[in-house]
Amino acid sequence: MTSTPRELPGDVAVINVGLDVFAEAVAAQGRPVVKVDWRIPGGGDEDVVAALRRLYGPLGGRVDAANAEVLRRLDESVPELVAVERAGDVVPGLEEGMLLHCGPAISYADACDPLQRSMRAAAVAEGYASTVGDAHQRLAAGEIRLEPATAHRTVVPMVSAIGPTEPVFVVENRPGGNRAFAPLNQGPGETAWYGRDTDAAVERLELLRNVAGPLLHEVVGRHGPFDVFGLAAQGVQMGDDVHIRNQASSNLLLRTLLPELMALDDPRREALALFLSANYLFFLNLAMAAARATADWAATVEDSSIVVSMCRNGTSYEVRLTGSLGGHLAPAPAVGQGLYYAGYGPEDSAPDVGDSAVLELVGLGGAAAGGSPSVAAFVGGTMADARRTTEEVDRICAGRSTRFRLAVLDSRGTPIGVDARRVVELGATPKVTTGILHASSGIGQVGAGVAAAPLACFVEALLDLDRRLRA
Repeated sequence: MTSTPRELPGDVAVINVGLDVFAEAVAAQGRPVVKVDWRIPGGGDEDVVAALRRLYGPLGGRVDAANAEVLRRLDESVPELVAVERAGDVVPGLEEGMLLHCGPAISYADACDPLQRSMRAAAVAEGYASTVGDAHQRLAAGEIRLEPATAHRTVVPMVSAIGPTEPVFVVENRPGGNRAFAPLNQGPGETAWYGRDTDAAVERLELLRNVAGPLLHEVVGRHGPFDVFGLAAQGVQMGDDVHIRNQASSNLLLRTLLPELMALDDPRREALALFLSANYLFFLNLAMAAARATADWAATVEDSSIVVSMCRNGTSYEVRLTGSLGGHLAPAPAVGQGLYYAGYGPEDSAPDVGDSAVLELVGLGGAAAGGSPSVAAFVGGTMADARRTTEEVDRICAGRSTRFRLAVLDSRGTPIGVDARRVVELGATPKVTTGILHASSGIGQVGAGVAAAPLACFVEALLDLDRRLRA
């Protein structure tokens, strides 16, 4: 029996799955090639792959049902600003002699340099110490109690540390009947939340306590509650990601509050107006409190694989799933994509820091990057780069928002509900838009950019979920 000779094709196009080197070799010969980004699920770890099989397979029905309810809550929450109050009067468990800090629990000795500076400035502003040097000694000796803000239903941006006299936004999620809190944003410049412990940084905290807090208490009281995410949705349409770019949302907030501010008969009104007019990030903290109230409502659903908390203190990064008894930690990453001020670069930057990553869980920040020309500058320079950032987040999310929509993507909703199963399966973690602080000099912010969350804490969270569902 003779075989019929086969004629090889003269025109070859290749689809390459796996190592890029093969695709590169084909391209070098002038032939068309499509690269498929495929990786072994879970990095090939047998325990992780087995957990993924169960969480997509026999346990998948329970997880999917829980995830559907979590997505509903993330999308249908109605977080409203209801008051501005003294933190010690409303934040659960915040006591005299205590400071709340960003990220998971950490000692003063283990805190990064910018966070230590912020703690010192807060200690002086609270009257716990007379000078920054005195604050350092008292903090090092453990005489000032430190606790993570997230343990008190509070979120703070960058390296913020706050005490009981600081004013906070009080945000109430009407459907869930729960509240969350965030301090007033300190604004740009020489401020403690950027890791400064100068006299000016302390004075800014005192301005918030003595001027902004009391007057905004009156302003919000006169106006009454309003929907925070309603303003954020408009801001997204106007180019905000509502994380590192808040100009539109802040202006919308100030427009909402302006009539009540002008109606005040108080000589401090002018100082507040000057502060607000110069603070293009003022909406950030309010959005964070709204996101925290939303995530806390979702966190009461059992059996979900969706992440309901992400925070970092410049040393550690923590994630939590619903029903988890504790957080899962990994080292805080560097900010991988950044745009730096002249004279500074990656070698100068502190690791990723702050509680503001909660925004990425509800469809803002990196999830909304695709509609923000400002964010595009930090992720490659073009709107295509910004859209790619949103698409990368979309791959690891379980749903899309019906209120945060991106006009440049045909009004598609931003991705919501980071699913730990998808993160671990694909080896792709959330992208978080963030500011960049100097690691050691105390000069504050040196840039902004996008940080990818570390994979290890998501792997631990996934394995923990698998164990809990099989118990």
